[in-house]
Amino acid sequence: RMIHANADFEFNGLTEFHPDAVDAGLAAILGGGARIVADVEMICVGLSASRLAHFGMRTHQFISDPDVVEHARAEDSTRAVQAMRKAHRLGLLDGAIVGIGNAPTALIELVRLIRDEGVRPALVVGMPVGFVSAAESKDRMAAVDAVPWIVIRGRKGGSTLVVAAIHALLGLAETRQRQAVRG
Repeated sequence: RMIHANADFEFNGLTEFHPDAVDAGLAAILGGGARIVADVEMICVGLSASRLAHFGMRTHQFISDPDVVEHARAEDSTRAVQAMRKAHRLGLLDGAIVGIGNAPTALIELVRLIRDEGVRPALVVGMPVGFVSAAESKDRMAAVDAVPWIVIRGRKGGSTLVVAAIHALLGLAETRQRQAVRG
């Protein structure tokens, strides 16, 4: 799905999976009601509403919320950092599938929350794109053992790839569900 989304075969060699990533993602989806917390609205809009509804899932993102913008100004940080902090304050990160495709600072903050605050998402799909801190943010995520992750190494990435990865997991979950019904 990811290669198809970007027509770039390089993603085959750049995409890395924590050993428990797929199983953790499927468990979160099949368990019903899992949240998806995204760094940007583009991920939320790109995900199939009917597929999410089938599994009782909802999306959340806070990048443009007025309080997030104000905290970013007041603390001289980024909206992406403040959006992750807001998701944490609201109790949305634990057990969630977190998709980050745009903001490396969101992924860096999420890693900090995992290490320092004990946050435990079910799965992190960390694929921010860019020249500034994108590769570093994904390297930091890949060094985390406490939480399963899927990352694209280097500067490549983007919200469309996060959507493709989550759709692939949703497709696998649908297949498992059908197989369970058939017995």
